[in-house]
Formats: sequence, structure tokens, C-alpha cells
Amino acid sequence: MVQAALDDMKAVNIKVLDVRGLTDIADTMIIASGNSDRHVRSIADRVIQSAKAAGVRPFGVEGARDGEWALVDLHDVIVHVMLPRVREFYGLERLWGTVEAPVETAAPKAAPKVVATRKRSGSAPRKRVARTPKA
Repeated sequence: MVQAALDDMKAVNIKVLDVRGLTDIADTMIIASGNSDRHVRSIADRVIQSAKAAGVRPFGVEGARDGEWALVDLHDVIVHVMLPRVREFYGLERLWGTVEAPVETAAPKAAPKVVATRKRSGSAPRKRVARTPKA
């Protein structure tokens, strides 16, 4: 339904990202571009119309009035429609995509060691973090 609405409105550079392993807010994130403020608003409006026609009521819509970036939250699918310069600036594909992370030159910090403590009656055991001396 969303893909058809985007195609129908001639959205540009459509990317569909599977974000199930990265976040709990959605399963799929769709990012598309429009050629002008009016085009971005029209694409977002068509996505909303298509969702309602399919029986899905959008959970929320943000930014459609300004037209540089519109977000349509369809529960398990979040649709971002934005101008190319805004899309490039925020880089959502890099943020949510499978781009390799930059290599760190410094040695990674060790994770704190968790130590279980005495169990109090009627409650779960408390945990505390063992302090490590600073170098």
C-alpha cells in the first residue's frame, strides 16, 4: 500500500529498511524524496490516504505542513518523505542502514562487571557494579 502510493506520486530514491533488530518502534522504515515542498506534502498526503483506504489509521503525522520533511507513523511502518538536501543532511540510511561503523583507533573500554549481592527476603537479588580503578 505504501509502496504503491509512493510510486503513484513519483517519489524519488525510495529505500526500504528492515529495522526489526535495531529498534522496537517499527519493523520497517521507508525513506523517500520529493522534488519540492509541495511534492513532499503531496506524497505524505497520498500515503495517509492509501493507509486509511486499507483500514490503517496513521498513529501520527509530523512535519507535513512545512514540507521539507514529513513523517507518517503507520505503527509497524514509519515513512519519511523529505527534500534531497534534508535527506542528505540527516543521513537516515546511514543511521538505520547496514553501513559499517567506523573503526575506532582507541582501545575499547571494558564493560563493567556485574556482581550479585545477598538476597533480601521476599525480593529479587540486588545487583551492583564492581568498581574498577581508573588508569
